[in-house]
Amino acid sequence: EVQLQASGGGLVQAGGSLRVSCQASGFARDVYTMGWFRQAPGKEREAVSCITRSTGRTYYADAVKGRFTISRDNAKNTAYLQMNSLKPEDTAVYYCAAGRWGNSPRAYDYWGQGTLVTVSS
Repeated sequence: EVQLQASGGGLVQAGGSLRVSCQASGFARDVYTMGWFRQAPGKEREAVSCITRSTGRTYYADAVKGRFTISRDNAKNTAYLQMNSLKPEDTAVYYCAAGRWGNSPRAYDYWGQGTLVTVSS
């Protein structure tokens, strides 16, 4: 059974930092991209960042470039999203996902349960 377990969300003041993690298990194949999406109340789910397994190629949404850093530890099957200089508009439920490369939710076959990140002003 494929599982993605996200953790690390919480409440932080604007300008602060948080790191969210996503551990994957149960994959029958090793090659997959891991991504982070977020969904704020009343808004559609949007891509934040993604990273391939083999080359470490990364993608960042314009809104987070220079502030967020995605990484992964393949030995631990875990992806991380380091979020710095957080803004109130970063407040959302953050979801990790695994699948093919892309910034569309349709590229991802597996989803974690989401972790809430709240940035206070």
